[in-house]
Amino acid sequence: MSYTNTFIIVSADCPVITSTVPVSSRAKKTAYEIEFDLLSRNPYRYNEKELIYEIHIRHKDLDASYVTSHADEIWEELFRKPHPCLRASQLPKKFGWGIHYNEEGRIALYGIDSDEYQAFLEPGEGKPTLVPAMRSRRST
Repeated sequence: MSYTNTFIIVSADCPVITSTVPVSSRAKKTAYEIEFDLLSRNPYRYNEKELIYEIHIRHKDLDASYVTSHADEIWEELFRKPHPCLRASQLPKKFGWGIHYNEEGRIALYGIDSDEYQAFLEPGEGKPTLVPAMRSRRST
């Protein structure tokens, strides 16, 4: 599923009150670190499928020439099975980042402590639909 004109707000049980850059202690970058790098450096460049694809090829460390010559096969294989939407991403669940889908379904990040994030929350005509990120834990 992909959204348009939607803003995914930080989950209710997010442990931070200011957005933080995800950093892992692993030698290899995690998928959510790659996701953050792609979205923070390229706002509104990727739609959801393109983002999933880019994360996949970078996380798997696929050789650029292989990716170029086998892009269609990689894409087809990757999307044979469903993928969770960005409501399940660690960025809004753990690191305090809201995710905005514009009218074309292109994606950008906004920190919970930014003016832009707060502006998305204000009611008004033409504002995006607000959808909460999934909680990390069950409600008690």
